[in-house]
Amino acid sequence: MSQPSPPAERASAPIDLRRVRTLFSRPAAVAESGFLRREVAGRMFERLELIKLAPALVVDAGCGEGADLPVLRQRFGDARLLGVDASDAMLLAAHASQHAAQSSVNRLLQRWLPRRAATSGIAAELACADFAQLPLAGQSADLIWSNLALHWHPQPHRVFAEWHRVLRIDGLLMFSCFGPDTFRELRTAWQQADATPHALPFVDMHDFGDMLVDAGFATPVMDMETITVTYADPLKLLEDVKAWGGNPLATRRRALLGRDAYRRMLDALESGRRADGTLPLTFEVVYGHAFRPAPRKTASGESIIHFDRPKR
Repeated sequence: MSQPSPPAERASAPIDLRRVRTLFSRPAAVAESGFLRREVAGRMFERLELIKLAPALVVDAGCGEGADLPVLRQRFGDARLLGVDASDAMLLAAHASQHAAQSSVNRLLQRWLPRRAATSGIAAELACADFAQLPLAGQSADLIWSNLALHWHPQPHRVFAEWHRVLRIDGLLMFSCFGPDTFRELRTAWQQADATPHALPFVDMHDFGDMLVDAGFATPVMDMETITVTYADPLKLLEDVKAWGGNPLATRRRALLGRDAYRRMLDALESGRRADGTLPLTFEVVYGHAFRPAPRKTASGESIIHFDRPKR
C-alpha cells in the first residue's frame, strides 16, 4: 500500500517565478483588482486585534504596491516596518505611494504648524527579495504579515522555514492566501477550451497547517471562508483574474489559443450566469497564524526545560 505524499510534495507547484515577476510588473493594472486585497486585509486586521503584540520589527512579506503598509504603521506606530516583494515594479509603486503620502503630511504640517519642522518619517523600508530568502538576521522580526501572496511561491514549505528562522521566540506569523476552490468557475470554463491548466492548483488549508508544524511553528490556527465576486462582463472578470496574478505555471500553454477554443471558454463562462444576470467568481481565502515557540532542544540534541518563576 502506497504512503501518502508529505505536505511539502503535495503543495509544490510548477510555478515560474520569473513569470510571476512579469505578471506583477504593471502596478497600475494590478491595482484594478485591489478591492479584494483590501477586503481580506481588513479581515486579517480584525483577527490581529485579538492578539496582544508590541513588535519592534514588522515584516510585510509580499507588500506589493504597499497597500497594507499605512495600516500596519497606524497599528504599530513605534515599530520598524519592512516591506518585502519580489517585484521591482511593485516596490517602485510602493515607494512612490509613500513619498506622496509623506509630502501630503508635510504640506499639512507646514500649513497649520509653520514653526514645526516637517516630518521625515517614512512608513516603511522596502526590499526586493524572495520570500524564502529574506534579507534579515535570524530571530530579528516580531511579526511577519503576508496578505494574498504566499500562493505565488512554488515551495511554501521553504517559505515557512525561512519565516520561522527570521521570527523571534514568541514572534507571530499571520498570513492569507488563496485555497483550492479559488477561480472554480473559470477553471471549469477553461476545461471546455483545452486540457492545458490555466489556473494554479492552490494549496489546501490542511496542508498549510502540516507545513507550519513541520517548520517548527506552535499550534497553528487555520480557517477559511468563501468570498464571491460578481461581474456583469466576462472580459472584466478575465481582466481582474490576470491582475490577481494570471497563470504563472511553467506548464502553461505557450502557443496562442485558437478563436474557437476561446469562444468555447467564454460560452461556458456565460452559462454560469445567475438569475440576476451576474457572473460569479469564487475565492477560497485561507487564513493562518502561528507563533514561533521556544526551542525544546539544543543544537546538540539535549532537551531544554523551561521554568516559570511562581507569581507572588
